[in-house]
Amino acid sequence: MNEGMLLNNRYQLLERLGTGGMSDVFRARDLMLERSVAIKILHETYSDDQAFQDRFRQEARAAANLSHPNIVTVHDFGFDHGQLFIVMEHIPGKDLKTLLRQRGRYSVDDAIPLIVQACAGIGYAHRAGLVHCDVKPHNMIVTPDARLKVTDFGIARALSTILPDERADVVWGSPQYFSPEQAVGEAPSPASDVYSLGVVLYEVLTGALPFTAPSSDELARMHLESDPISPSEYVPDIPSALEEIMLKVLSKEPAARYRTADQLGRVLLRFGTQRDTAPTPALNLTPEAANSYQQPEPPPASQTPQPSISIPEITLPEIYVPEIDWASVGLGLAALLAVGGLIPFWIYIFFLYNPR
Repeated sequence: MNEGMLLNNRYQLLERLGTGGMSDVFRARDLMLERSVAIKILHETYSDDQAFQDRFRQEARAAANLSHPNIVTVHDFGFDHGQLFIVMEHIPGKDLKTLLRQRGRYSVDDAIPLIVQACAGIGYAHRAGLVHCDVKPHNMIVTPDARLKVTDFGIARALSTILPDERADVVWGSPQYFSPEQAVGEAPSPASDVYSLGVVLYEVLTGALPFTAPSSDELARMHLESDPISPSEYVPDIPSALEEIMLKVLSKEPAARYRTADQLGRVLLRFGTQRDTAPTPALNLTPEAANSYQQPEPPPASQTPQPSISIPEITLPEIYVPEIDWASVGLGLAALLAVGGLIPFWIYIFFLYNPR
């Protein structure tokens, strides 16, 4: 399909945003609601298979029920001109893989907030019973103000219906980022998404992938058998606590990792708020991402500083001493003398008229 085409008499294709082996992405105009949207149109190779069409619709419905600030919202899906398409909110920004190609790698202070947001979105899907299956930086859109949104939920799972044996013959996800269990064709679990998040975190911090090989088979073998190069060999000043987190996430056994993306997000958030290096990273998170995770636990009682007891100052009331009005005192004394001076006169009058 090309720019200018109309899908389902509603979506006008405006410009091609990207092309991949599975689909093309266009910026489009929703003529009914008069808003800008992004449309992913799957290639005819996938759209011709009826089983895939049914599974695609099922996964698209499930993805449309996800409502989270770190997940790209699915508005609609359909079939037109012999091709399946899915309509999503249009996010201004670039995918994380493109940004990595441009800048090489991220600092710890810049990387942790991005991955915590990815964990918040994918963790929300895990709580809803959905596994992404194809976590990679290509499926993470970063806006100019450093907000991250995860896209393409369920499409990798829908691809499994093209071949009859999902577990043995289909390799889920992308070879550079899939988990060891996905490498042998097993259905992914939330711990598989956690492993893929670990690969993304490794790449974001070091600018390199933990495993590189010329073929998918060799990559699969390395995910199953090889240990990744320590991140500190690429970035010597990476905090040792963060390196331990990354290597734990890349464990071969799912049980040795964090079970869900929420758990990984809490660990990274705690690391970002507790590490004692300066400056402390400013975790630029969406409100829900920030509120989704527990804050660091308080120190034990033995380490908690005892509060100091302060005795409040007692302020005594001031005693009011009135000022003496000497003019009034003088007048009073004069009046007293005047009255006192009349007493002998009245005694004389009394005895004059009342002789003995």
